[in-house]
Amino acid sequence: MHEHMLLSEIYKDLGARRCLLCPHYCIIMPGEKGLCGVRENRDDTVSLSTYGIISGYAVDPVEKKPLYHFFPGKNILSVGSYGCNLKCDFCQNHQISQHTDKEGSYRLSPAELVSRALGVEGNIGIAFTYNEPVIWHEYVIDCARLAREHGLKNVIVTNGYVNPGPLDELLDVIDAFNVDLKAFDDNFYRRYTGGTLKPVLKTIEKVASAGKHLELTTLILPGLNDSDASMHREAEWIANSADRRVPLHISRYFPMYLRSDPATSLETVIRLRDIASGYLDFVYTGNMPVEKCGCNTYCPSCHIPVIKRAGYGTTVTALDSEGGCLNCGEKIINYLRL
Repeated sequence: MHEHMLLSEIYKDLGARRCLLCPHYCIIMPGEKGLCGVRENRDDTVSLSTYGIISGYAVDPVEKKPLYHFFPGKNILSVGSYGCNLKCDFCQNHQISQHTDKEGSYRLSPAELVSRALGVEGNIGIAFTYNEPVIWHEYVIDCARLAREHGLKNVIVTNGYVNPGPLDELLDVIDAFNVDLKAFDDNFYRRYTGGTLKPVLKTIEKVASAGKHLELTTLILPGLNDSDASMHREAEWIANSADRRVPLHISRYFPMYLRSDPATSLETVIRLRDIASGYLDFVYTGNMPVEKCGCNTYCPSCHIPVIKRAGYGTTVTALDSEGGCLNCGEKIINYLRL
């Protein structure tokens, strides 16, 4: 295992430790765990109890992360564990993210995971996803460092609720981020996720300024984060604070976990996509019927389709080998081929 930055500090003289990984700054008594359920005060330090513990892995199209501008049409080995540092009552992966019951799970060392990734023909790398990979920090860092040594790419699908120091360590080894921007409303974060908005915005700004590949996802819940005004604010902020070329995925909600609201209407998702498109070059819709998916990529300059998608089937139709539009030369995709 590689050396890691210090992720805890002594809290007073009670044997407690303060976890420094995320903005919750959990104060953890000996033998207890933090809010995420996986970071434990053990042997006078905060240790990761799920190091190497796998809830599942699969070879997925990279579009499923979703990443639409990062090696389109390629596959990536996706892996996850248990636990999360947010408590969203609408969680779409609650079976693993809101529980830390590891019965029946197994462990993979970083060397074993990287070996499996290398053994998949045509695989571009490893995506840390399914549950919240931020709380799996030490394992993610160790795997990503080793993967990079073997020419693999590293992807993280995250809620972005992480402190600047640990984020810097991730930025050293992660090639692409998809960050869930759950709403552009701090009250929403506090009430429905147990977190706050500002740290997530800081993460997005930092990833963008570091020059890493970045895409964002917002899951639209009826009556909670689906107002026109909210999407105007969100899209304008992304354009000004990250880049108008950052892809935004507006995803349709279905009832899950503790909520029984009706699924988001198709009309709502399409309306919000149209609003966001006034600020951003690339806005996509997710969890939609194929005929309504809004998943093709169009050149922002000449407006021809350069990538066509049907479900997770992807066809690059009008891009040169450097990711530029064949019609007008506009650079669209930075990561097209290994």
